[in-house]
Amino acid sequence: MILMSLIGFIKKELDGWGKYERIFFPLTVITILVISIYLNDSKIALISAICGISYTIFAGKGKISCYIFGLMGTFCYSYIAFKNALYGNLILYMCYYFPMQVYGIFKWRNHLKPETGEIVKTQLSKKEKFYYSVGVFVLSAIFYFILLYLNDKSPLFDALTSVFSVLGLILTVKRCIEQWYVWFFVNVLSTLMWIEAYYNGSNCFATILMWLVYTILAVYFYIVWKKELSVKI
Repeated sequence: MILMSLIGFIKKELDGWGKYERIFFPLTVITILVISIYLNDSKIALISAICGISYTIFAGKGKISCYIFGLMGTFCYSYIAFKNALYGNLILYMCYYFPMQVYGIFKWRNHLKPETGEIVKTQLSKKEKFYYSVGVFVLSAIFYFILLYLNDKSPLFDALTSVFSVLGLILTVKRCIEQWYVWFFVNVLSTLMWIEAYYNGSNCFATILMWLVYTILAVYFYIVWKKELSVKI
């Protein structure tokens, strides 16, 4: 009975995928796997990258199973951040991402379309956009000085990516299309941050590839969600 329920859940999670999505997802994972093995990259970075990309794609599809990959990726990425002295990202993932992933599961369960198993998408009001914008820049400035005090290796990038990631996950749980604006900004900065870490001796090329793929996916899923919301309106 449990096995049948599990198979049914997996089938529903894989339902509704477009032709390009069916090609892009496995091709991306295979590419990162091959490059990481060739460069003898960190195994934990490879697992983190695969989990992270899986999370982003399933979240973009509005599938609740994204949080399974999110939880696994959270632990892996936290370890990588710790090893590279990126304490802002470490605090973010362990103290915020982990509980929010669990919270997101219960939150999304109440807003699933019964016919597709996908979430119902939403968007912020103008007032909400203003308050979120002001709050995130103020908190980024505060966190920047905290990270300077902690001797963080990349305080500006770390502060911005950490605080904007907090906002991004809030918007993800709220099912808002504006999350893709935030994730695009976070992904570009994170890519630059990990390129810097890589040239400083960190064995994390898979992590750079992960953030590059995130950037592409943020643009793609913004377009997909925009089309769906436009149809509703």
